[in-house]
Amino acid sequence: MSGRRYHQSNAMKRYNIINNSLGWLCFVVAALTYILTLEPTASFWDCPEFILQAFKLEVGHPPGNPIFMLAGRFFVNFAGGDISKVAYCVNLMSALLSAGTILLLFWTVTHLVKRLTVRDDATEVSPLKMIVIFGSGLCAALVYTWSDTFWFSAVEGEVYAFSSFCTALVFWLILKWENRADQPHSDRYLILIAYVIGISIAVHLLNLLCIPAIVLVVYYRKWRDTSAKGSLLALLVSCAIVALILYGLVPGFIEIAQYFELFCVNLLGWSFNMGTLAYTVIFIGVFCWAIRELYAQRSATRIRISFLLAITLSGMLFIGDNLWVALILTAALALWLFKTSKLPVRVLNLVAISTLVIFVGYSSYALLLIRSSAHTPMNQNAPDNLFSLASYLNREQYGDRPLFYGATLNSSPVYEVSGQQTNPIIKEGPALYAKKVKTSPDEPDEYIMTGHKKSYEMTPELNMLFPRIYSSDPSHKQAYADWIGFRGKPVNATLYVDKEGNPMQQTMQLKPTMAENLDFFLVYQLNHMYWRYFMWNFAGRQNDIQGNGEVNRGNWISGIPFIDNARLGDQSLLPADQGSENKGHNVFYMLPLLLGIIGIGWQAFVSKRGIEQFWVVFFLFFMTGIAIVLYLNQTPGQPRERDYAFAGSFYAFSIWVGMGVVGLWRLIMLALRGKHGAAQAAGDGEAGIYPAEEQPGKLRSRSMAAAVVAAAVGLLVPLQMVSQTWDDHDRSGRYTTRDFGNNYLNSLDENAIVFTNGDNDTFPLWYAQEVEGTRTDVKVVNLSYLTTDWYVDQVRRPSYEAPGIDMQARPADYAYDRLQFAYFLDNDTIPVDALASLRQIYSPESRQNSWGLPIVKHPNMYVPVDTAALVAAGRITPQEALVADAVIPVNLLSDPHAPGERGMTLSKTIALDMIATSAANGWNRPVYFAMTVPERYYMGLSPYMRNNGLAYEVGPLRNSSDAPSVNTEKMYRNVTERWAWGGLDKLKDADDIYLDETVRRMVTTHRTAMLDLVTALINEGIDARRTFDRDSAMLTVLQSNELRRITTDSYQRARTVLDLMREKLPAEVMPYAVQVGKQAGDLYLNLGELTGNKSDTEKGLQIIRDEIMRFADNIVYYQSLSPWQYSTLPYSDRYTDQRYFLDLIQSYLYGGGDVETLEKEISAKGVDLERQFRFNSAQKGQ
Repeated sequence: MSGRRYHQSNAMKRYNIINNSLGWLCFVVAALTYILTLEPTASFWDCPEFILQAFKLEVGHPPGNPIFMLAGRFFVNFAGGDISKVAYCVNLMSALLSAGTILLLFWTVTHLVKRLTVRDDATEVSPLKMIVIFGSGLCAALVYTWSDTFWFSAVEGEVYAFSSFCTALVFWLILKWENRADQPHSDRYLILIAYVIGISIAVHLLNLLCIPAIVLVVYYRKWRDTSAKGSLLALLVSCAIVALILYGLVPGFIEIAQYFELFCVNLLGWSFNMGTLAYTVIFIGVFCWAIRELYAQRSATRIRISFLLAITLSGMLFIGDNLWVALILTAALALWLFKTSKLPVRVLNLVAISTLVIFVGYSSYALLLIRSSAHTPMNQNAPDNLFSLASYLNREQYGDRPLFYGATLNSSPVYEVSGQQTNPIIKEGPALYAKKVKTSPDEPDEYIMTGHKKSYEMTPELNMLFPRIYSSDPSHKQAYADWIGFRGKPVNATLYVDKEGNPMQQTMQLKPTMAENLDFFLVYQLNHMYWRYFMWNFAGRQNDIQGNGEVNRGNWISGIPFIDNARLGDQSLLPADQGSENKGHNVFYMLPLLLGIIGIGWQAFVSKRGIEQFWVVFFLFFMTGIAIVLYLNQTPGQPRERDYAFAGSFYAFSIWVGMGVVGLWRLIMLALRGKHGAAQAAGDGEAGIYPAEEQPGKLRSRSMAAAVVAAAVGLLVPLQMVSQTWDDHDRSGRYTTRDFGNNYLNSLDENAIVFTNGDNDTFPLWYAQEVEGTRTDVKVVNLSYLTTDWYVDQVRRPSYEAPGIDMQARPADYAYDRLQFAYFLDNDTIPVDALASLRQIYSPESRQNSWGLPIVKHPNMYVPVDTAALVAAGRITPQEALVADAVIPVNLLSDPHAPGERGMTLSKTIALDMIATSAANGWNRPVYFAMTVPERYYMGLSPYMRNNGLAYEVGPLRNSSDAPSVNTEKMYRNVTERWAWGGLDKLKDADDIYLDETVRRMVTTHRTAMLDLVTALINEGIDARRTFDRDSAMLTVLQSNELRRITTDSYQRARTVLDLMREKLPAEVMPYAVQVGKQAGDLYLNLGELTGNKSDTEKGLQIIRDEIMRFADNIVYYQSLSPWQYSTLPYSDRYTDQRYFLDLIQSYLYGGGDVETLEKEISAKGVDLERQFRFNSAQKGQ
């Protein structure tokens, strides 16, 4: 790309003023859009965690984001001390950064289009060209503003808005450099880009993927004779730069600092992290020396030595775990420096300063060391030293995934047989160090080696290139079969080898064929997990329900029937809550996609400069999209949609959408000129716009009209998009995450311990405590984190009003991951006190066995119950103490929810320790399991749990059904007096609030809990009535009156809770989930039958009738599907079709409803009742 002159006429200044003004107009439009639709508090998933990180600078999940924390902390100051506004301020930061991204996108597009439509030596830009340039910029900016994925991240406190801004900024900066590349000091733009990259590393690593596009811009600008070979070499250089930063500088800096830390702490006796400080001072000193020498240029030898030391100390050459790699690369650099006759000082200076400024941004990770050392309440992975920080930055807790070569789904470790010993073959990596667990505070600081990084040797016959089908999880194996019909090819896989490595035993296993491997990559990873998201943004979206290949969930649509119906069934028959009335149903008619394709065609074929631009934008598109798909190597059944990871790719395509305006203008002109002018119109600059054979005046008028039409189309497309996407991105007035988190906490008694498991039953609780100060007496314990020693240490510490949790385990018992898993080996099945069994597990003797593994000698345990202490602590009433069990059994060998368990994880061990210790301490702290924790974590305690709201309290009262029971007194009080409703109870119109799928699941959780309470209350009334009827002759008057009161009060309370559910969580705002509506209607009918209250019966019949009419639309849709389409339906839909719908009709019949009229109305909707009855007959036949 050639340069241009910088003399600007008044006309060119006018262009710049308009360009800047329209850019800021786009900023204002985007900012207003995002502020008006901003969520006023936290959202689900990671947002509560990020907000509390910003508020109190606490340590979140790996790999951390200190720059986001510091920026968020700045915005929090604008809350003015109002803690209820903290989340809003952090969300506002995302909104403004996202608006900044739109501003930069506009300027990026106008720059690119201008360089393809205006000569470099032009002194002015004509009004005609202004229309197409600014029309392109406005189209791109507004399309991206109102696109699905970007808008989603713009209105919540997450890192992706910040990351998108960094991506847009570095891409815009390289274009600014392109304009000024021939000026003195133009390198400062490249240094600024390096600084932004360093900053972005501390936000999200996605920004590194811009480097290939940046290098291509440099290549095309600095080399006159560009070629395909040169472009490939430039891309190889860019990949090397990415590797040197991602795999060199980022982990290598830490690796070198670790050597300093070990030397200073273990040998010199300094305190923890003093070696890190010493290394940092030396590093900065060496870099300053190197840069000074490069500027002074007085001694080539000193330049060589200082530069070599600087690059070596940066860790850039320390790629991988093998030190030989670093030594070879260092030697190669030294050889080049000292052998080259003429040093490229400018390049060396640029490299040195860029590395230093990257380090400046990266050094913000010191914040995590500092805050972690302060033992903040949230301190994930406890990265308070360089060794734990290295694990944190490398995301080691998430494990590794094979990328280029590795294991497949049926791979297993290979065992070596040596005499009587059989052990897995383990490859040892670098040594691992950790802080020494001190027994006295007077002991000096010291790091101890805890072992080596290990990896198992897997069955070599099952390894393959580019492994995509690799997960051995049973659910994933089934998903592989569902997605591609996996069959595999049988191979003999080695299980055991002798000392020489010769196979001793092999077994037949299925290995994916390369065709199946590529099929899964294309069908699931690329199509489902990328192109589907891409089409959401530029074609249309079916609904906001997470999809896993079903025809009625989360697919892309065009809004054009003949395109959609063949793939997904007749979309006009799609149930309203999955189609037209689902706020996530967005129809763009593929207009943005078509504009983008036109823009690609125009840019790629307009000129040589155009094709160069195309490759720049393409590699931005590819690296932030498909390259991420290749790197993530995702398994099927992801817990949530992942489109937010590809926002950068959609940003790049939006550039092409904007260029579609100028492309459309050229197409119109081609159509007006006919074939004769086509060749000239394809040319660059003025020649392609004003062909000589036409009169300029006539052509100008045609061209102006075509430009206006193209620009108008470019503006109408984003306007059509926002008409579709506003309702499913408007989170204003939604307080569900905050309130539902509070509801969990307000279901607990004072000083409680509550076990949680997932993001959405943990982070909202932490947010409520840490940010809004709700129930800070409660200790929230995440069972997933409890598998780590650092987290066990954390829950032992007090936080706010919550004392630390007492347990028998001492830090030395579980430190250094020595108790990750305790095996059921050589065990005794006689029941023993749980504390005695735990002491055995913690003792050194537990490892004194032929396996050298910690074992659980007594997996059959019990927790003794002191009923007097329970009554005194308020856990049970004196009347309940009479029926309480003397012990709570914990038989881990016969846990019905965890069959086949081979031992206890650290999480189960410590959780049981907390429960048993609390019991031994007189139940001084009630222990709960959140309602959303899977039953496999209960340790067989289900019969001894009672629901108090959204959490089950562990106690000695056994439920005969072996399932959790309900503490009706506490739960009724909590539900009616202490629960909040997230804004759903204050709506004037059902359309005033948007509830996404995650929120809807939480609403269903609340409804389910309330219906459990209603069922328990009705059963209490029935039991009291039965007792009265059975024993009335023997009861005193007082006893009879009390039973009548219990019966009446129970029924009235049940009615109150049902009415409260309908009022606070109205079905008009969120329809009932499968089973929930029927259960609510049946409970009303039961109340009507038991009390004779006709109003209850009418309410029940109305609910069930509404459900029947709603699900009738579903049945009509199911009937229309072809067999293969029907086979993709999820279980809940097939259950609805084949059983639930008739169950609803039966309930309506039993409740006294007019079934004859109902059947006529159903049939009028198109439901084939004979088909439904055939389903019923088939089930009875089974």
